[in-house]
Amino acid sequence: MTESFSRNFPLTQNPVNRPKTATEATSHNLALTIAEAALDRKAVEIILLNVAEISSLSDYFVMMTGYSKVQVRAIADAIQGQVDIDWQRRPIRTEGKAEGTWVLQDYGDVIVHIMMPREREFYNLEAFWGHAERISIPSSDNIGG
Repeated sequence: MTESFSRNFPLTQNPVNRPKTATEATSHNLALTIAEAALDRKAVEIILLNVAEISSLSDYFVMMTGYSKVQVRAIADAIQGQVDIDWQRRPIRTEGKAEGTWVLQDYGDVIVHIMMPREREFYNLEAFWGHAERISIPSSDNIGG
């Protein structure tokens, strides 16, 4: 039995296997497009996390590593270009591109983190979001984790 506040708000949430809604499927496919565009620019340690059930920030986080500032920027450009072509969408906001050590692209339902190794290790976002479901990238054997 689940403990609850008055008005029956559950304190714990039991995951339920249910079909994805159209919005969830769109977010999932957008995240896959982002991961594949990153692979085209040789991003490594790509991790796709489904955070929809545990965060109101976004449905998915896509995290990856680039080994130079130039590569980080190139990955960001490739993602933006491919999403624009495939989805006719631009990021709501992009941060960190000038510095090139950690670029964040916010597509609303998908948030992209492109980091240099030092930043990725220091901030360790995958550990912070470790309870999120990891999604495999079908065309990749280059998934980190």
